[in-house]
Amino acid sequence: MKKQAEEWIASADKDLSAAEIIIKENCSLTNIVAFHCQQAIEKYLKAFLIENDILLIRTHDLVKLNGMIKEVKDLGIDEEELVVMNGIHIDSMNPDELGLMHDGTLSENQAKEFIEFAKEVKAMIV
Repeated sequence: MKKQAEEWIASADKDLSAAEIIIKENCSLTNIVAFHCQQAIEKYLKAFLIENDILLIRTHDLVKLNGMIKEVKDLGIDEEELVVMNGIHIDSMNPDELGLMHDGTLSENQAKEFIEFAKEVKAMIV
């Protein structure tokens, strides 16, 4: 594997580990867990692109990154989940727009589902 792709994967793994630690230690920080999951997925997708000699573009759009991947190989990543994860990134940049729940937080179960989705993406990439 290319060194740069390995670096992206290592960084993604740190985000995923952070999400897992946070959900175990403090279930009220679910938005932070979701953000780390979004970041992990983004980095895993970028690692795949690098490994397959596809020029990275500056974007956080997971659907767009997955579309670039599909030009090489359809990994079968759930695009509806990617759309949800895109919302997490946007919400984290605009705190006044947070919220899959009325108080601006995600449920613990939603956060755990994001962790599992990030693990699924990792398994497809690595």
